[in-house]
Amino acid sequence: MSETQVKTSHPKGLYVLFGTEFWERFSYYGMRAIFMLYMTKMLLLDKSAASNIYGSYTGLVYLTPLIGGYVADRYWGNRKSIFVGGILMAIGQFLMFFSATLAHNTDKGLAITLMWSGLGLLIFGNGFFKPNISTMVGQLYVDGDDRKDAAYTIFYMGINAGAFFAPLVCGYLGENIDFRWGFLAAGIGMLISMVLFYYTKDKYVIAPDGRQLGVGPNKSSDSVSEAGNEGNFNSTQIGILVGGIVVTFCALFYGFDVDFWGSLIYGMTLVGPFVIITDKSLTKIEKDRLWVIILIMVFVIFFWMCFEQAGASLTFFAEEQTNRSVFGWTMPASYFQSFNAAFIILLAPIISAVWLKLAKKGINPAAPYKQSFGLAFLALGFLFIAFGSKEIPVSGASIMFLTGLYFLHTIGELCLSPIGLSMVNKLTPARFTSLMMGIYFLAIATGNKLAGTMSSLYPDAKATTHPNVLGFEITDLYSYFILFVIFSGVASIILFLLSRRLSKMMHGVK
Repeated sequence: MSETQVKTSHPKGLYVLFGTEFWERFSYYGMRAIFMLYMTKMLLLDKSAASNIYGSYTGLVYLTPLIGGYVADRYWGNRKSIFVGGILMAIGQFLMFFSATLAHNTDKGLAITLMWSGLGLLIFGNGFFKPNISTMVGQLYVDGDDRKDAAYTIFYMGINAGAFFAPLVCGYLGENIDFRWGFLAAGIGMLISMVLFYYTKDKYVIAPDGRQLGVGPNKSSDSVSEAGNEGNFNSTQIGILVGGIVVTFCALFYGFDVDFWGSLIYGMTLVGPFVIITDKSLTKIEKDRLWVIILIMVFVIFFWMCFEQAGASLTFFAEEQTNRSVFGWTMPASYFQSFNAAFIILLAPIISAVWLKLAKKGINPAAPYKQSFGLAFLALGFLFIAFGSKEIPVSGASIMFLTGLYFLHTIGELCLSPIGLSMVNKLTPARFTSLMMGIYFLAIATGNKLAGTMSSLYPDAKATTHPNVLGFEITDLYSYFILFVIFSGVASIILFLLSRRLSKMMHGVK
């Protein structure tokens, strides 16, 4: 093999992980595409109850990687964690299949019980799978290898390719034939992922020196450069963390009538950052940089609370208020959930090229400014669909309104999501990187949980009373979508105004 080939070609292990992640994301997004419709059309749950279940599920999906990452680092290693997580998710999808099979009965009790069991396995399985497969991509290369960024780009394409095809397959089967077949397809996808990983990992998922990756706990194979990548927390700090979460949980659960899972997620998100920021080993510059991440987390919550309506209220809008007829063919409502992934594949290279061109000219905006742009595009997307919902024809709103919304939202996602993950990596002291990344994901978990809460406010045309949010009454679809314009628009303006100060607090980090 020539020197040029060594520098430009990627190890075969990358394509193993690409395929494994493709089918796992196919499974996840396939189930997500039909989940809300299954609950409302088959289990006959009202939109409010279904939305709250959806929010709890998607929120907890971002909570359990904290557990999965810890178990892999201390006990199992990446390989075992990925395989156990994948098997748990496959079983979870098959339980959803059995739930949908029994949902045809008059008594929905057993179907609902199986659904809860399936969701539990999916949540914990994702916790073991998600943080570990991403870690292994980087381990395929030596430190400083120029191919690593390109490798993550290829891996990211696998995620979005799976997210694109999943609603097309599972959505078609679920909506046009029977929901159980959609869940079965998701389960089969997860099995394909595990078979591919199991039979190819030993030969191809190897380090540059030929040793197998992820066999044992990560702490035993850390490089010298990573040896300090853990904070040294004393018993007092751990006590404050646990005690703070318990107190916050009780206050939310008993004092503000927040549901159990919401109280847990919100409590951890509120308390978690202060365990790091109060660490006595931090310098003034390190504290400033961490405060930037903590403040950005507030805006990340607002972003995902609005963005994740894709699998919730926007699915209701697609199902009930959108004219889905295309040349005589009625498009399943779940197909709209493929739009975001398609636009990411299309727009990601363009957005990256724009930032690169601006950087060459010396006018590349600082990260907080980019994230404020992301929130602005989110607001524009909801403003677009708000006008589309103001006077809906009898035949339904044009398909272009949801298409335009997803186009604008995807631009917003590309301005905010990858920038946020990069900021955590760049601004956090090495000894706290893993923990801070987990805490950052808590903000995404909170946003997802709140997305379910907001979806539960989706207006019912038959309702005689209307919900009120901070003095804003939701009387119809127009006022409902305008509420998201207000949340994301105001958040965008505030973040933009804070960006100059936040940039200074980053102390030279771009």
